[in-house]
Amino acid sequence: MNSKDIETIELDLLIEAIRRRYGYDFREYNKETMARRISHNLSYAGLNNISELIPRILKSKASFERLFYDISITVTEMFRDPRFYVYLRQKVIPVLKTYPFIKVWHAGCASGQEVYSLAIVLQEEGCYDKTQIYATDINDAALAKARAGIYQIENIKKYITNYQQAGGRESFADYFHANYNSAIMNASLKRNVTFANHNLVTDGVFGEMHLIFCRNVLIYFNKPLQEQVFDLFYESLCRKGFLCLGSKESLSLSFLKGKFCEYDPELKIYQKSGDAGSEGLTHRNMDLKSNVLSESNIEV
Repeated sequence: MNSKDIETIELDLLIEAIRRRYGYDFREYNKETMARRISHNLSYAGLNNISELIPRILKSKASFERLFYDISITVTEMFRDPRFYVYLRQKVIPVLKTYPFIKVWHAGCASGQEVYSLAIVLQEEGCYDKTQIYATDINDAALAKARAGIYQIENIKKYITNYQQAGGRESFADYFHANYNSAIMNASLKRNVTFANHNLVTDGVFGEMHLIFCRNVLIYFNKPLQEQVFDLFYESLCRKGFLCLGSKESLSLSFLKGKFCEYDPELKIYQKSGDAGSEGLTHRNMDLKSNVLSESNIEV
């Protein structure tokens, strides 16, 4: 047995230890991505291999939380892929504005930069006041950063450029105030945002959403889990609701491909068909998690 085979066994044992000890199921996550992120954690912890990590995370919740952060955090930035936001302004939001009230689910929101990006676009397009955004993630530490809306000032130059290229209509400086080395997003941008923990692997459906954002999250899942999540999104969208995926994600090979039309295949924007009824694969529980709608989770 070579070292690669041993590493695979160690990884499987670690994933099973996490599932049984803490209840998080990473068995259907992309193994190569998991291995890279765990390797980063090993370096941070000064350990040589996964076998040394397993007893540590079993006995120390703090060690697990650090590992969990490394595994679950996704890379994000404000107005990432500006062309996407230009199209959103020009083609998608005009449709959403025809509804009396707009419900958005931002799944896998990470540390929140794209949540604030969307809030800014909706505000500039005149429909934020009638919008409710549910911003969810599995990672509580990332959600805490999203709720706070505090980002490193050194990233603002990049965000300003993205904003301008995304069709921004104001001065980006109007949306935050600087404090030492941090940029703090305006509280008004989160008055209609609910931040809450939601696990795409195990938790239920958000009913009747008009728009679902899940960009650059599914690339970390294997094909069966991607199909499960696509079904979750299908069940969570209203008729003719929109699904926005990341640049390397697609419905083109999904069993649910026929249930969506490609609104813009290059930008990975899809629209649920107008057929009545839901015909997803799993028909998951339609109840919202109680903590999502709890007043204690609404940040104003």
